[in-house]
Amino acid sequence: MGRPIPRVNYNMSFESLGLNAEILRAVSEKGYSNPTPIQQQAIPLVLEGRDLMGGAQTGTGKTAGFTLPLLQRLMSTAKPEKGRRAIRALVLTPTRELAAQVSDSMLTYGRYLPLRSTVVFGGVSINPQKQKLIKGVDILVATPGRLLDHVSQNSVDLSKVDIFVLDEADRMLDMGFIRDIRKVMALLPKHKQTLLFSATFSDDIKQLANGLLKSPALVEVARRNTSSELVTQVVHPVDKKRKREMLSFLIGSNDWKQVLVFNRTKHGANKLAEQLNKDGITATAIHGNKSQGARTRALADFKSGKARVLVATDIAARGLDIDQLPHVVNFELPNVAEDYVHRIGRTGRAGNEGEAMSLVCVDELGLLRDIERLIKREIPKVTLDGFEPDPSIKAEPINKGRGGQQRSGRKSSAKPRKKNASGKNTGKANNRNGKNASFKGRSGSQGRPQSQNRSRRSSQAM
Repeated sequence: MGRPIPRVNYNMSFESLGLNAEILRAVSEKGYSNPTPIQQQAIPLVLEGRDLMGGAQTGTGKTAGFTLPLLQRLMSTAKPEKGRRAIRALVLTPTRELAAQVSDSMLTYGRYLPLRSTVVFGGVSINPQKQKLIKGVDILVATPGRLLDHVSQNSVDLSKVDIFVLDEADRMLDMGFIRDIRKVMALLPKHKQTLLFSATFSDDIKQLANGLLKSPALVEVARRNTSSELVTQVVHPVDKKRKREMLSFLIGSNDWKQVLVFNRTKHGANKLAEQLNKDGITATAIHGNKSQGARTRALADFKSGKARVLVATDIAARGLDIDQLPHVVNFELPNVAEDYVHRIGRTGRAGNEGEAMSLVCVDELGLLRDIERLIKREIPKVTLDGFEPDPSIKAEPINKGRGGQQRSGRKSSAKPRKKNASGKNTGKANNRNGKNASFKGRSGSQGRPQSQNRSRRSSQAM
């Protein structure tokens, strides 16, 4: 599928990509002079009018990779206006936060163009959105559910769309939006330019692309499921009951000012944020049960430095764009190994170095092995002085947060411990290999994580 990927030229300028002066002016004012690899590859293809299948993870400059040529294409195909403006470009995103960020990108790079754009997503009143749509827009950025709400209320007409962008398609499918996507596709014109972006190319994504794209060009800037080369990764073994204590120690002893912390469940995210605040570390939580206003405030507080820690669940954090985020901590490992790659992709962006630490208890060793198998490397284990795990603690099934449980391995739940005649447990908790779960790694010195030693970066980085 598509043409061979061209060689990346790190000295290339935006001027050489064929963008017009108004767009180049906005790019320059944003402080950018050299396009990223995905931008070098995608922009010329989009300007040619080609359908595109783009493989790019967060932090690669993907959004500008489709925003810039989309704006220019709309300008070059502008038609005399008669009555209300028609929607000529539709960008579909999985989350509210990502929709807002894409919309901001449209406004930033299109500031000197006579184009009008707006964004619609759920969690807020639909009426102000309807008023903007009634006035007419050229570009609409939307989440699937709210877009279909507007369709049902006749406040949008998608029959004139020339360019359709499906962003983060893999997450769309993970979140169960496939039916909504198909409903939207049925409302679009047959002849249009379609751009699909995904961090991974699963069989489901390829099937979706086959039904959506016509002879697409394929561009990729990273191998499937790879983690950033600029991110130092380390595992700190610790007992489950001492994770919060270790997290507070790491933040306080290293004087971290901005830390994104991942938790598996909404309840766990709220609880951890409350505990960190009691420890004197300003923290806020972001997850799907929060209102859009609360999520926006939490993110604003984190970006401004009012909150040092943002505790997030995987879905809520998808699409977060935080410049120069230095630290990501997996307070709990994700149940799905691919989500680890998305999590640590929050840091080490735009050429900046970052650190990703995972606080791993004995219950999570199976999940850790799944992650290491996926990324094809072993993550260094560093035991901190004073936080050595208790070897007598046995692995227990992991609560998935919805009343169900998952064992600490991959395929089956942990077997119940055998009981003797008195009803006491006699068997050992099983991990996936049927042996006692254990860590292998080094001890830190003087309580400071060895991952802070920059001389070790080259051996730890991927």
